[in-house]
Order: sequence, then C-alpha cells, then structure tokens
Amino acid sequence: MDKAQFSLNPEQLQAVEYTEGPLLVVAGAGTGKTAVVTRRIARLIERGVAPERILALTFTEKAASEMEERVDRLVPYGYSNAWISTFHSFGDRVLRDNALKLGLVPDFKVLTEAECVIFLKEHLFELPLKYFRPAGDPTRYLSALVKFIARLKDEDVSPGDFLNFCESLKNTEGVTPDYIQEQTELARTYAAYHELKLRHGYLDFGDQCSLTLKLFRTKPAILNRYQEKFLYILADEFQDTNYSQFELLKLLAGERKNITVVADDDQSIYKFRGAAISNVLGFMDVYPEAKRITLTRNYRSVQPILDSAYRLIAHNNPDRLEVKNGIDKRLASVRKAGDGGGVRHLHFDTLTKEAEFVARTIKERVEGGVPLRDFAVLVRANNDAVPFLRALCEKAIAHRFSGSSGLYSTDEIRLLISFLKVITDHTDNLSLFHLASSPVYGLTAKDIVPLNNISKRTHTSLHKIMRDAAAGKDVRAELSQEGLERIKRLTEDIDRLSEMALKEATGRVLYSFLTETGYISRLSEAGSEESVDRIRNIARFFEITTHIENTLSIRKVYALVEHLTLLMEAGDDPATVETD
Repeated sequence: MDKAQFSLNPEQLQAVEYTEGPLLVVAGAGTGKTAVVTRRIARLIERGVAPERILALTFTEKAASEMEERVDRLVPYGYSNAWISTFHSFGDRVLRDNALKLGLVPDFKVLTEAECVIFLKEHLFELPLKYFRPAGDPTRYLSALVKFIARLKDEDVSPGDFLNFCESLKNTEGVTPDYIQEQTELARTYAAYHELKLRHGYLDFGDQCSLTLKLFRTKPAILNRYQEKFLYILADEFQDTNYSQFELLKLLAGERKNITVVADDDQSIYKFRGAAISNVLGFMDVYPEAKRITLTRNYRSVQPILDSAYRLIAHNNPDRLEVKNGIDKRLASVRKAGDGGGVRHLHFDTLTKEAEFVARTIKERVEGGVPLRDFAVLVRANNDAVPFLRALCEKAIAHRFSGSSGLYSTDEIRLLISFLKVITDHTDNLSLFHLASSPVYGLTAKDIVPLNNISKRTHTSLHKIMRDAAAGKDVRAELSQEGLERIKRLTEDIDRLSEMALKEATGRVLYSFLTETGYISRLSEAGSEESVDRIRNIARFFEITTHIENTLSIRKVYALVEHLTLLMEAGDDPATVETD
C-alpha cells in the first residue's frame, strides 16, 4: 500500500486514510475520485477488514468492473472479495437470496423497459384503464406509463403510497374531479401492474431497488444481517443516485454510519432518470458529523480549459454545492501550461462547414507531423457524427467511430434477424431479399432483382419463386449458373433450418446457420478489428435471444421472432459492444 499512497496528493490521502464515520468526498472532474474509492477499499483491507464486509456501489457495469479490476491490482491475490457492483445488481442479489421472504419466485426474470411495454400490451385488458386506454389507439400511453411507474419507484413511492395520495386529493381544495380521477386510475394501474408482474414471476429494474427497500423495512432481521455484514459502504458517482438509492444506503449504513460517498453535483447526468442533486446537497443534513474533503487538483486538463469550464458551469449558480455549502470547487491543473492549448470557439454557418473545417484541420496537422491517434472528435449523439464521418472519408483520413449505435441496425445482426424471420415466415420477401443478397449467399442484382419483380407481379412469395428456379422450373428469368447454384443452396438451407426451428431452441438454430454457411469462420479468419467486433456483436445477440427465450412460455424460434419484433417496435435496441 505504500507505493499506492506515494502517488496520492494530501487531500486524496486524507480520504483514503479516513477511519470511522460518514465521509463526503467532493471530487471535481479529473481529480482521481475513482482512485480514492479503490485505494480506500484496499486500505481498509490492509487494516484487517475482511473484503466481503465492504460494499462499493456505482452506476454502470463498466464502472463496477473497472473498480473491481483496480482493487484486484492493489490487494494481495485472493483478497479482492469485496462486493463491488451497480445498485441494481446489488438489489438483484439481495432479492434472489431472500426471494421467498417477499413472496417472489427465486428464479424471477427482470424485464427491460421495452419488455415491460410488451407485458402491459399483453395484459392491457387486465389493467383498470379507461382514460389512458383510448378506443382509437388502446396502447398509446403504455410506454409513457412504464416510464411514469419507473419514476415513482425512483422516488420511493409504492402503489399503496400513490393510492393514499389520491385519497388525500379528495379533501384538497382547488383539485378538480377530473384530475383526481386520472391520478386514481394511474394509481390503480400501478398496483395492478405490480401484482401482474409478481404473479408471472417478473420484476423490472425499478423493483431491484424498491423491493430491496421494502424487504429491509418490513424484515428488520434481514436488514440487521446486512448491516452486520457490511462494516463499510462506499458509493461512487453519488450525484447520480435517486431518492430510493440514498434511502437504501442510509438503511445499510445503520448506526455505524461508515458510509463514504464521492460526488460532484456539476457532473450529474442522470436527472432525466430520477437522479436527485438534493442527495448531495442534503448529505451533510443527514450526517451533520460527516467529514468533508474536496479534491481540486486536476490531472486531466490544462488550466485554460479548466477555467473556461468553470466560467461555463458557474451559470448554474446558485443551485450548486459550491454556492449552497460554501465549498471552493475551482480546479487547479497539475499539468504545465505548455502541455496543451486552451479553448477556441469557432462559429460556422452550417454543420457541413464545421465538419469540413475539422477534417481539414486534422489533415493539415497530420501532414505537419502530428500522429493521427492524437485527435478525437466528440459529438453529442451518434447521429451528430454522420457529417464528420463523411468529411473524414472525403479527406481520406483513417478513423474509428466508437459510438455505440444500435445493435439491431448492424449488418451482422440485421442478417441474423432476417434469417430468423425467413425460416419462420416464408412469405417475408423483404427479409429473404436481404438474406439472399448478404455476404453469406452473395446473390447479385442481375439474379435476385428479376426474381423479386416476378414475385411482385404474380403476387407469389419470393421463396416459392426461388424454389421453383432451384428445381429447374421455368420462372421466366435469365439467371446465371452461379446464381442458380446460390439460390439452390439458399432454399435448401431455409428448408432444413425451418424444420430444425420446429424442434430446437433459437441458439442452436443460429449456431447451425453461422457454422454451416461458413459465415463465422470467415469472420474469424479475417482477423481484423472490424471482424472481431462483428463476432462480439453476434455473441451479444446470442445472449439477448437466450434472455428472451427464458421469458417465453414457448421456447421456439417463431415465438422469439414475434417477441423480438414487438421489442423493436417498442423502441428496444441494445448497444453494440464497445471497441477494446
């Protein structure tokens, strides 16, 4: 631990060495807050605290994995058994260990937001909806309803709490009967939705925190067991916690109050998901005896950039921790001024001109000897990257787009979805056209377009036209010999795998398609970064199909395809794998 401490500045070291009681670490951007959390865990272990008695919570699986990896490097082999996870993963683990105490089935399934919408759609007429189930479009409000219920759980509002609130409205002056009726309908729907999920063995992401809170509040013995288990609790990115998550932390901390939170209200990005800045602002109210340490030494940027950022963020005053609690959060760079430039603001008439300027500047700098890897272009959203990618291509500048676009829109996954649709619906001409023209079968336009035209003209499925052509029947189209051979192979694969789909699970059918067509082998042999990413995306799709099948009563391809289609219509589109 001595080497680890040697690299810490005095404020960081003070946070790492802090012993008992609540601790608030206010850490600005680039000040090493994750290093403080991980090294504090390592220091506790060095002092003799058993790793399994330390709980560290954060927000994303990636952040949790990074934290776990850092702790693993800091402590001796075999000592990295601390509970390091996301809030939702922690709640899931607690609920599975105590499922029967809450009347849950131990193997409950957790539904995504899109799956919750589908679940409501399937049970629409079991919900006490009237106003929010318009006759013209009964499913119109389902997506908004799922988000609304999720927000209630973020705010620690149970179905019973909401119903009681609606009752209190009746005695509130100035509240109209229509408003009371609407809110009561929502409250009853919330309660019915909760009961329906439990009856079918489902939970949603919000339940992983709200039901854990309910478990701890209604079962004091269980709460006491976890309070005794975890001597020290740490929460990273505390500014992104919602009300329910802070309540969970307070319960776990108990009388010991050995709780460390690391936060910066200026970096809160999850307000739209219910993150409560009041958690940071009110931490000292909940724990007035808490030690407060502020990290202001920035290791990432030069001073001109930090000063520009500070001037910008100051426009949020007076609703900032710096103003409300009198904390000086102005960051000071440890890098020399010569390590980099400042901030330049350039204005362009159009986005195209901006993208062209960026590409031209990069090209000029590279020609001047600056390595290409030293450049990065940051955009707000994936769609915003399109003009910049186009401009880089026009300048022949090699680049990698690291944006996590939708998994279902990638070429390899569109191929697999088209294949699944084709083997379960031989009349799906669009999916068959895409499958036939894909790299797997490689039918050219001169072979597939005439067949598709005949299909449209005769109102016959493209699959039947292809089967007739493969059987040597006259389909009144001039096809190349190579095209005929590819069509024959395609129709044979469809027929064989359609039969297999009646008996086998989706994963086995997909595996047969990928191996027997040689598609996965070609990707493996290519050895390029792009092909590796494609393989990883395919592996991710396998995980998704397995998860979907586990929630279906009939575990066959046709049921999965139907459910997957509903998910996509509900807006579900998982992220692609991130490039390593």
